Amino acid sequence: VGQMLIAQIEPHTIHQQHKEYHLLSRLVHEGKVGGIMLLKGDALTAATYINHFQSIAPHPLLISSDMERGVAMRLSGATEFPPNMAVAATQDPELAEEMAVAIAEEATMIGMQQNYAPTVDLNINPLNPIINTRSFGDSVPQTIAMSNAIIKGLQSNGIIATAKHFPGHGDVSVDSHFLLPVLKADRKQLDEYELQPFRAAIERGVISVMVGHLAVPKLTGSMEPASLSKLIVTDLLRKELSFQGLIITDALNMKALYNGQNVAEISVKAVQAGNDLLLFSPDPELTHSAVVKAVEKGEIAMEQIDNSVRRILQAKAWLEIERRKTADLKQVKREVSPPTHQHLSRRIASRAVTLVSDTNHLLPLKPTEGMVNIIVQDRINNETARRYIKQLDKFYTVNHIRINPGTDSLTYANATELASKAKAVIVTSYSQSLSSSGALKLSAQQQQFIHSLVGIVPKESPLILLSLGTPYIINYFPEISSYLCTYSPTEDCEELAVEVLRGALKPRGVLPVSLQGHSR
Repeated sequence: VGQMLIAQIEPHTIHQQHKEYHLLSRLVHEGKVGGIMLLKGDALTAATYINHFQSIAPHPLLISSDMERGVAMRLSGATEFPPNMAVAATQDPELAEEMAVAIAEEATMIGMQQNYAPTVDLNINPLNPIINTRSFGDSVPQTIAMSNAIIKGLQSNGIIATAKHFPGHGDVSVDSHFLLPVLKADRKQLDEYELQPFRAAIERGVISVMVGHLAVPKLTGSMEPASLSKLIVTDLLRKELSFQGLIITDALNMKALYNGQNVAEISVKAVQAGNDLLLFSPDPELTHSAVVKAVEKGEIAMEQIDNSVRRILQAKAWLEIERRKTADLKQVKREVSPPTHQHLSRRIASRAVTLVSDTNHLLPLKPTEGMVNIIVQDRINNETARRYIKQLDKFYTVNHIRINPGTDSLTYANATELASKAKAVIVTSYSQSLSSSGALKLSAQQQQFIHSLVGIVPKESPLILLSLGTPYIINYFPEISSYLCTYSPTEDCEELAVEVLRGALKPRGVLPVSLQGHSR
């Protein structure tokens, strides 16, 4: 049973004297966990911790993390790549594969063997708060091409890929970290859309599939989460789709699961449903004892445990895990993120920048005095946009104004005054996704102000909307006719957006999703 449990650790907050570090060390030594998922931290500390835990484990541990955008998504010091939607906007699966190879190289250097990627969910619902730019878009062929390239790049370089979140998390409008999403699709829609990328991934030889915490009532007849449903995990994924690899739950600490049930009950149900690996239990020792007791009582067949552990050990054998279970700390200190990987990330970002619309041919913006840049944020953070502001100031004379949920009326009045006299106005959105309930995170006052700009900005002055995040923001401001999107707020994306605004870079990205008034 210990082989089936993936515990978690945050190297950033859990130091070697911390009680959680000692607890995890004991559980590893006693064989009560078979793997560890890494969360926030830095690459060197993570590699140091991995070496420690591997040295005391009776059997090699499976070390994993969410590395959709690269190791840097969880550990500093590694290369940060653009999100999947940006990768899809390049329309180049070879670039996606190159990215996956780079991620595999960095993960291997640190001592990791499994990536909880790619996200193969089709972002069909523009109100989706959690998948959004993590998806490759809403097109089945595009998602298959890109996700299969990621799988190939990872697994050809010794990292287990994980297609997620089965049976499809894209057509929902709530965040499973907080509430139970409901996928309303019937079997016909699932076959036509959601299941297609998973079928393709299985045919491509993906080693692992992650099951999501979402209800599929038209399939199961209940509101039971997919991750706890034998109909979905065993009957559909294991039997009907003939998947012979590792089935892993999404994180068991997510609130979508806990509707009056406790950790022990959830853990037992997850195994009964047919999952091989239980990820991130809030209490791994309790999960271990609960599953062991369920086997002893006959509630879970010993044969099922044996089958799951056989699959886990086969995956570890495929990894040659005994040979590569520890990291070379000198190499990690020297360089996790080589210049070649950083250049690749920038190349992807450059190819992804998308000019969604420019009906009145307002771009490129000519050098002019009296430009206003309105930075729109869904949280208060004065560090945001520093690189972007610096780049704009190199080429234009600009008044920069921040509009966030805490902005006072005086700032709005000042922004209105400046916009009314501006020679050009850029509305720069840093909104990455929607809220956990599927609503735009911007306040009503922020939205009202942006709507008002069409009537405030002089008719002869360009008004541009630039999104350094989710492309769906344009759905809320259709009156703005010029719209540019980078899908991501990285420093590379900030610089490249300015290059497009001034005409030094031609936007080559192709919209991976349908927006109101803008098709793919």
